[in-house]
Amino acid sequence: MTSHLPTPAQTIEERFLRHIFVRDQMSEWSKSPLVMERADGVYYWDINGKKYFDGIAGIYTVAVGHNNRRVIDAIRQQLDVLHFSPPMHGTNPVAVQLANLLAEVAPPGLSAVKFECGGSEVNEAAFKLARQYHRLTGNPGKYKILSRYMSWHGSTMGALAASGLKGRKTVNEPLPGGFLKVFPPTCYRCPYGKQYSECGITCATIIESVIEMEDPSTVAAIIVEPIGHTGGVIDPPEEYLPILRQICDKHNILLIFDEVITGFGRTGQMFAAQTFGVTPDVICTGKGMSGGFVPLSAMICKQSIADKFWGPIEENPGFVEGHTWEGGPVASAVGIAMIQEIMERDLLKNSREQGARLRQGLERLSEKHGVIGDIRGKALFQAIEFVSDKQTKAQFPAKPGFGVKVGKRALQHGLLCRFDPHWIALGPALTVTAEEIDEMLAILDRSLGEILAEG
Repeated sequence: MTSHLPTPAQTIEERFLRHIFVRDQMSEWSKSPLVMERADGVYYWDINGKKYFDGIAGIYTVAVGHNNRRVIDAIRQQLDVLHFSPPMHGTNPVAVQLANLLAEVAPPGLSAVKFECGGSEVNEAAFKLARQYHRLTGNPGKYKILSRYMSWHGSTMGALAASGLKGRKTVNEPLPGGFLKVFPPTCYRCPYGKQYSECGITCATIIESVIEMEDPSTVAAIIVEPIGHTGGVIDPPEEYLPILRQICDKHNILLIFDEVITGFGRTGQMFAAQTFGVTPDVICTGKGMSGGFVPLSAMICKQSIADKFWGPIEENPGFVEGHTWEGGPVASAVGIAMIQEIMERDLLKNSREQGARLRQGLERLSEKHGVIGDIRGKALFQAIEFVSDKQTKAQFPAKPGFGVKVGKRALQHGLLCRFDPHWIALGPALTVTAEEIDEMLAILDRSLGEILAEG
């Protein structure tokens, strides 16, 4: 067979790029394609040798840094023993070990694990768990899933139906039914026109009204990101999640935390549930769990829920959900190495400390440039929202978008960040140092100043 593989240098040529989809509009992206060739620590190098500071850990995934030797060694060692086990017939020792380790680091009571490959899969599994759990416990009419606008739970059809972004949903509609939406807790721009703390936390209490209008006997679960990403890192008021916990307890509804982003140290604790002091019924996690080395995610539920799936096979089929790659031995070895790296190097503490340094730096930028209206998030998951007037909170025009212009200029100067028309988010690896935080802030400072100077 004759090989027609392009050389690394050729992979930025349009004739070869036409054979692959990326997330952007291909005709526009291919004018200046970004193709990464290698990485180490908190840095990437593209195919042309240009260096980039990875300010979003790939996409909040590379939790312990690129080229982490402990994780790479764990992969190599496992490959020599067992690279795949038959998922239809059972599991493997490494998956059992990882499940037990997750039970140790998760909030108390959450100790039963279902492995998946990514965020979409794991959220879909949680929806299935909720519906099957209610069916097994005598409430088969509970099937509706309540989620929020401006949320993102994944690209598969069920996860997409739970998501609240019109730009990603409309092109794929109609989507599966049984999904309801409420407004998110965006205190800076309250959808109810109120001011915290005189608002009565309407964003949370109104959820019970929605449930009552729908009929509680039809609602199976509520899924929320403890800190929502796609709306600009929506950090809820401290009363919000406890109120959701109370509502779910009252109406026999499962509370699901989508911690695909916020899990594994991103908010300064292993899970955001611990950061906020609220224990859900189910945690869905991924991204940082794998460090970006392999596809890996996990649904962690309360043992009391998992126990309902044990019983005579004539009456109870167990949890009806499965994927080819779930709980693979190589992926499980990665998960174990990731947790060990986070715990033994005390990266949770580093996340909090460097997150505080990042917040201080963003506050300085706000004072210097006068266009940062709000700073949100926790630890190494933070965002700034841009405004043309701090007093009125007036935004810049949506197109081309001030945040997009700043983000693209930062990319030119070698900083990868998450940018939208009105905001920019940062979330480097948990291994980031104080000097690296300062380097990242310096590039953002320069980029912001240049865009403002250009008018």
